[in-house]
Amino acid sequence: MSTPAQSLPARVTLPKAARGRSANQWLRRQPLTVQATVLVLRSPTGLVGSVVVVVLLGLAICAPLVAPYSPYEQHPLNVLQPPSGDFWFGTDELGRDLFSRVVYGARVSFVVGVIATAIGAGVGVATGLLSGYQGGWVDSVIMRCYDALLAFPGIIIGIAVISILGPSSINVAYALALGSMPFFARLMRSSVLSEREREYVFAALCIGAGDRRIMVRHVLPNTLPPLLVQLSLAMGFAILAEASLSFLGLGTQPPDPSWGSMLNDSRTYLREAPWYGLWPGLALTVLLVALNFVSDALRDALDPRRMR
Repeated sequence: MSTPAQSLPARVTLPKAARGRSANQWLRRQPLTVQATVLVLRSPTGLVGSVVVVVLLGLAICAPLVAPYSPYEQHPLNVLQPPSGDFWFGTDELGRDLFSRVVYGARVSFVVGVIATAIGAGVGVATGLLSGYQGGWVDSVIMRCYDALLAFPGIIIGIAVISILGPSSINVAYALALGSMPFFARLMRSSVLSEREREYVFAALCIGAGDRRIMVRHVLPNTLPPLLVQLSLAMGFAILAEASLSFLGLGTQPPDPSWGSMLNDSRTYLREAPWYGLWPGLALTVLLVALNFVSDALRDALDPRRMR
């Protein structure tokens, strides 16, 4: 007679390949945002990029708690001091703490990047969706307007808009949003042109669905993967363009901290205080590389061949 322990069934262990297929099947049933997040975090470069972006974003949000000094506080007796225990990144020509100014400068970069990307993507996706789905004269008018906008380099558009509205970080965001609209619109239009010929669109038309419902509820969700990649790329471009315009004196105005304006101010002191331009340049480089890592991981994660 067997004991109760002997009567229990043996634990069944699935093969590793079967467990992998089961995980992929579970992942395919999740929303697109969950799929993208999981697959990006599975990638080593995607994980590193995401961690760096989150850390810098956390520093920007918690700047008053992280920065040891106010970014405007001057220490006349500690002008152009090298990094030390009191001033981790050193000081500038007015004795202001560079670490505090770099941390607060991250706020400007993220605010400009988010505003520019949100406005540019919102308008560009809406007009591209309308242009691709409706076609005809609507498509011609919208695309010709964007073609005219693309005839000018983005930095020229930014300079023109800022010269009209005046130099400030918010006006820089508006200028960059205007320059990014054509890219989102053209990407959206190309995706919609292929999606509107699929069977589910004809099925929705047959049951009496209106054009607005078809565009928003059916076509738009199926065009999101390339848009998510473009969003991360546009974010990096907006941050770099803000730093470039601030370097030229057209963006964030003194005494507000900005990585671009700090790089511009450091040119005079490259021999005397090389650390002055090192830290804002390093912060800008690290953030841009991290965003590129995230965009590359997103592109690979949203490849339709990946989860077969």
